[in-house]
Amino acid sequence: MALTIRLTRMGSKKRPFYRLVVLERASRRDGRPLEFLGHYNPMTDPAEVVVDTVNYDKWIKLGATPSDTVRSLVAKKSA
Repeated sequence: MALTIRLTRMGSKKRPFYRLVVLERASRRDGRPLEFLGHYNPMTDPAEVVVDTVNYDKWIKLGATPSDTVRSLVAKKSA
């Protein structure tokens, strides 16, 4: 089972926020995620990033590959 960790867009027009989710790589764009790992709100100042690092690390150990954006957000959050 190939897994990926990526952002899904939520919110309304001109007020977006994003959820960090774990999906099967071959799933639909709006498919049901396996698990929610946190959220990212770029509209606040500074941008709000909330990540459940315990579950994030668990999925990484299971072979999930994060997208480039997710990888940079988690790196900024941990730094």
